[in-house]
Order: sequence, then structure tokens, then C-alpha cells
Amino acid sequence: MEESLSARPLDKLAIFSGKGVQMRTFHLTWLTFFFCFFGWFGIAPLMPLVRDQLHLDKGQIGNIVIASVSATILARLVIGKLCDTLGPRLTYTLLLVVGALPVMLIGLSNSYQSFLLFRLAIGIIGASFVITQFHTSMMFAPNVVGTANAVAGGWGNLGGGIANMVMPLVAAAFVSLGYVDKANSWRPAMVVPGIVLLVMAWLYYKYTQDTPRGNYANIPRESAVKPKGTFLLALRDSRTWVLALAYGACFGIEITIDNVAAVYFVDHFGATLVMAGLLAGIFGFMNIFARGLGGWVSDQAGRAYGMQGKWLLLSGLLVLEGVGIALFALAPSLPLAIAAMLGFALFLKMANGCTYSIVPFVNKQALGSVSGVVGAGGNLGAMLVGFLFKSASISYSTAFLYIGIGVAAVGGLVLLVRLVRREIGEAAPETTAEAPLTLAGA
Repeated sequence: MEESLSARPLDKLAIFSGKGVQMRTFHLTWLTFFFCFFGWFGIAPLMPLVRDQLHLDKGQIGNIVIASVSATILARLVIGKLCDTLGPRLTYTLLLVVGALPVMLIGLSNSYQSFLLFRLAIGIIGASFVITQFHTSMMFAPNVVGTANAVAGGWGNLGGGIANMVMPLVAAAFVSLGYVDKANSWRPAMVVPGIVLLVMAWLYYKYTQDTPRGNYANIPRESAVKPKGTFLLALRDSRTWVLALAYGACFGIEITIDNVAAVYFVDHFGATLVMAGLLAGIFGFMNIFARGLGGWVSDQAGRAYGMQGKWLLLSGLLVLEGVGIALFALAPSLPLAIAAMLGFALFLKMANGCTYSIVPFVNKQALGSVSGVVGAGGNLGAMLVGFLFKSASISYSTAFLYIGIGVAAVGGLVLLVRLVRREIGEAAPETTAEAPLTLAGA
């Protein structure tokens, strides 16, 4: 009986436990995602140095911001499908090895064009999110999967904030040791996260498995293979598209701010490079609890009010996020800007967790593909708002104001769509939302 239970998804999230394959996989998954985010946005707080050395203008920086999230869109779609076929363990290992290369090599850039290409390539690491959510969903039962996904995602997203805090210090360390001057310090600094990604690839391959029952290759084939056409199943469900839009309005904004916050604090408020990194890091540091809080509250809303409660919560969080971003854009002083940032960061990251507490219930036969499409929606949102930051006629403050208005509008649209769907009646999947979210036969 004990062995049988150990091969099932857990119905409890014991945060401080590493016992069993489920919790071991959980901790390795969020930790790996953390370092993926660290590598993805490691160059962001060093952009003032890159800008000065490569003589980049506002439009070119905007293109770099767009490039950093563009490759992730396609990568998330591909990775979602690979999770359904190869399994999360091999998929994550492959992504880590491939993604580490441009992270380590971006320091070789000597022109805008080469830097842009490396930044584009680094963006594939962002697909790690899809694997993280997929793998966590394999390890936990429906009653707690929203919280588990949100905690894993939130602690992983924390890597972006820590990168903003730590990477200027890493660059400064190379300078203080006499290996390089300040202008070039960003180059060796980026080797550090690249090496860490290779280490995590080895750890992930060695110490995780695809499901509580074992790896795809070691369990009966009918349990290891998803039905064909999972990608089309995901695309045909309108809920996938609504969640993709919502995720573009929360996570898409998060990674945009990870990219531009340091530059904004330097240019708009005259902060130093280290201070700007610390301030931008505060935004990311909210992930240590806020995304998990969103998933937990969403699970509570689901228990009390069903799936409709989860959707209404998501709509409200997006509206509050949009209002907070608008206040951040209009803040006349640095203290008020920080206060506004903390406010909208809370709602934004809770909305992230709430979104992916709904994802596992859309279509359990196409979980990887649904996760991939929704995740790609987040990056598409980041890519689109990136155009605001490259415009010569729009200041960063004005761009943030437009974003705030847009996010609030998306929150209202999510509410409207849900009310319309409820009015005309919905298909059965949501009524069977409590079905186990594991591989067939697992």
C-alpha cells in the first residue's frame, strides 16, 4: 500500500519536505526554473553598461527588449508539445544545455546586431516555465495543484528579481579582482549563470522522473503517450485563448518590467546602477510569496465557488494590477513610485498564480499544449508592449500608463467573456475539473 501511495500525485504540499520523488522533483523544478530566470534576465540590470559601450539608442534597446521575449513564444509552443511526448525530465535537460550556450557567449558581442542575436537566443530559456508547470501538475493532485504550480512558478520567477540585485555585484566583483574594467564587466559576469544552467541540467536529469510512477520510457506505453492532436485540442478550446490573453497582461508585463526597470530608475530618477538593480530586484522578490498566494487564494475560491470563482478572481486581480501600473507611471517621486510598484507587483504576481491554477483544468488530455499556448501568450504580451519602449515619441512613463490602462481593460474583458460563456452554457470539462491531472493510467 505504501509503495502504491508513493506512485500517486500528492494531495498535500509539504513545502519543507524533500521526501519522495514528488517533493524532490518539486524542489528541483522550481530551483531550476529560478536559475533559468536568472540567466534569462541576468543581462537586464547591466544594460546601462551595454548601452554605453555599444552606443545603443532608445530604439535599439527597445528591439533588444522585444527580442529577449520573442523567441520564447515559439519555444514555449514546442516545449509544451515535447512535454506531452518526450516527458518533462528529458525536455528540461535538453533546454538547459542548449540555453546555457548563448547566456555564456553573449559577452562576445561587439555590435548591436550580434548582441541582438544573442539576446534573442537567450529567450528560449523562458520556455522553462512550461516544463515547470507541467511537471508540477504531474506530481500533485487536483485539490492542491493550483497552489503547487503557483509556488513553483513564483519561486522560479524570483530568479529575475535576484538577477537584478546580484548581477551588478557579480560584474563589480570581476572589476575589483582586476580581471576587467567596469565598461567590460558585463561580459565575464554572464558566464556565471551559464555555468549554473549546465550544472542544473545534470542535476535535473539525474534526480527527477517524469511521473510519480516513473519515466515515460519505463512505464506502459499507453500511460506514456498522450492522444494525438493535443495541440489542436488546446487551440480549439476558447478558454485557452482567454487564459493566454490574461497571462499576457500579467506575466507579459512582469518580464517587461524585469527588462526595463533598472534603465527606468537610472534615467527617470537618477539612481546608480547598483541601486537601480536593487529597486528592480524588489519587484521580482515579491514572487517569494505573491504568486503562491494567488494560487492558494484561487484554490480556495475554486472550493467555495467552483471554476467561476477562479475566473472572477483572475479578472479582479488584473483590474487592480492595471490601476497600480497607472499609478506607478504617474508617481512624481521615487518613494511613491516604489510604493506603487509594490502594490501592482502584488496583484500582478497573484494573477500569474491564479492563471496557472486554472490551466490544469482546461483539458487534462492536452495539459502540456495548453500550458505552452498560455505561456506563449505571456511572452506575446511582453513582445507587443515592448514596442512602446522603443518608440522615440513615447517616454517610459507614458508607456507604463498605456500598459496600465490596457491591463485593466483585459481584466474587464475576461470578466465579460466569462459572463457570456456562463449565460450560454459551457461544455462539460469544467464540471469534471476534479479529475486527476496525471497521465492516463498513472
